[in-house]
Amino acid sequence: MTSLELVRGALSRFARREAHGVSPLYEHLAARAAEDDEVAGLLTAAPERFAHPTLLLAAAHRLLQAEPFHRLTEYYPSLGGSCGPDEGTWPLFREFVLERADRVRELVSRRTTQTNEVRRAALLYPALAQVKGPVGLLEVGCSAGLLLNLDRYAYRYQTQQAGQLAAGPAKAPVGLHCALELAPGAELPKIPKSVKVAARVGLDRAPADLTDEDTYAWLEACVWADQPERVRLFGVAATAQRRSPPEFVTGDAVADLPGAAARVPEALPLVVMTSNTLPYLAGEEFVAALAGLGRPVWWISHESYAAGLAHVLPGRDDLRPDPAGPVFGVLGLVHFADGAPRSARALARTALHGQRLIWLP
Repeated sequence: MTSLELVRGALSRFARREAHGVSPLYEHLAARAAEDDEVAGLLTAAPERFAHPTLLLAAAHRLLQAEPFHRLTEYYPSLGGSCGPDEGTWPLFREFVLERADRVRELVSRRTTQTNEVRRAALLYPALAQVKGPVGLLEVGCSAGLLLNLDRYAYRYQTQQAGQLAAGPAKAPVGLHCALELAPGAELPKIPKSVKVAARVGLDRAPADLTDEDTYAWLEACVWADQPERVRLFGVAATAQRRSPPEFVTGDAVADLPGAAARVPEALPLVVMTSNTLPYLAGEEFVAALAGLGRPVWWISHESYAAGLAHVLPGRDDLRPDPAGPVFGVLGLVHFADGAPRSARALARTALHGQRLIWLP
């Protein structure tokens, strides 16, 4: 169980700093839920480390999927709705979740937010390109493992300096667009036409089986409901992944990391990826586990600075977001050898869902 005070604070911060300017529906709902003890109290059924506002919103989305003729769907573009938030949205949402309070609590108590955000592949691609391949990829916290196919997607990076930069297979089933900006003093990174991946392994405490209808529906419900393009990309990527799934290992991100890494042949450079995973882990323990793998490792970290790079690249307060401003991710590349981090770079600041990269000097 999680305290009501913690949940209300999380809902308020989410509305102000994550959903604002990105998701009008979720900003509207989260801001009002933060002021409503009955609705916010539904999220207290989740363990504290998983009690993120997106879990409550995903639970409501999942239940609404099963009742597609409910009036609330008018505000959910993912379910065919076309109305923006207005004075009727919150009363309908409040009534919907409280009438199904037991089912909401059951979902948030046993599920976690599993955001298979395919667009994050566009953030990871330039980092992976800096490791000479072919490589073996190991994604920790992989969920359905869609990011493990990042070499199979097509990319269009829009830049001010060089126009549009294209990468990836010309006939890829998934095409992603990302704005690529330069921070003062930075130069455009090299975006190669292709990267080579020879092995793909996903480690998760509960890998998501895309062939299971209920699991698939939950993953779809975790996509923000007023962003149907994200839902579409998830569906296309999931279809492609079913044809050639990666190898999955069920286990703990720290204790079972050596066993998962052993699935990647020693002859391949081992690249470990995490994307918005470390808030659910003990970061220092994870970094120690990477260092202790007994082989050279490259870690591509797409996390908040505090959760990720701060453990190997301290003192970079410029990578911490303003407490009153929007949150952003930090893309980093760390090389471990001989049991220690040998180099660590902050490559870019990122929009959390893959819309934008701001490359750093």
